Amino acid sequence: MTAVAAKLTIKDVTVTFQRRRGGSVVAVDSLDLMVRDKEFVCIVGPSGCGKSTLLRIIAGLTRPTTGEVVLDGIQVSGPGADRGMVFQSYTLFPWLTVEGNVEFGPRLSGQPPELCTRIAKRYIDLVGLSGFEHSYPKELSGGMMQRAAIARALANDPEILLMDEPFGALDAQTRTLMQELLLSVWEQTHKTVLFVTHDIEEAVLLADRVYVMTARPGRIKREIKVSLPRPRTVGVLDSEEFLRFRREVQQSIREESLKVLSAKEEGG
Repeated sequence: MTAVAAKLTIKDVTVTFQRRRGGSVVAVDSLDLMVRDKEFVCIVGPSGCGKSTLLRIIAGLTRPTTGEVVLDGIQVSGPGADRGMVFQSYTLFPWLTVEGNVEFGPRLSGQPPELCTRIAKRYIDLVGLSGFEHSYPKELSGGMMQRAAIARALANDPEILLMDEPFGALDAQTRTLMQELLLSVWEQTHKTVLFVTHDIEEAVLLADRVYVMTARPGRIKREIKVSLPRPRTVGVLDSEEFLRFRREVQQSIREESLKVLSAKEEGG
């Protein structure tokens, strides 16, 4: 069987931040990570372990102190349209409609207006927002705004979709609906996704593989292959196999969280 080539490779990345009052803190240390083409990978870990910092490095928003990020054989040196980003906060342009937000990237890249409209319609339909094309963000619920944000990111046809706790601000019921939506969207697009979450159940439900990070400084502690069959629905949450993967991830994170707690007690 032929090995699938890496889409994204992170090689020996370290990030050190300077403190305002002097000194420095290592957020990510000598981290290696790989994502294959069309793969859905989740990153989990204890609070403050550098998950979001890592995603910002891949997006080109933060420069690593050492190491490199390579996407499709090209080293990442800054932001680019080949990486689509969806944040926890709703980052839609408030002065544009849903259609205007989704069209924004294709228009900026110089696509003809007719094509921009077709692209916007495709992804608005895909995320279930048909009928809300002319609504403004203030007229939408939180879940609908994140649907629009996902559609906007996909409309640029990025090589990889980077998602930083995208459902973290949603209530439990809406979050479950969004997880189901994302599973459906992924099944239809097979876009390469790197997804950061603190929710273990969410990670196991969505991912082909889960990377568990250590407590700060963040390193990769463990890689867990989630061999649950696809396509998946939330119905898998009650299966013994799902519960086994969840326990495995949970135990790895718990070990790191206990280290954090112990360090605080020793220091305080």
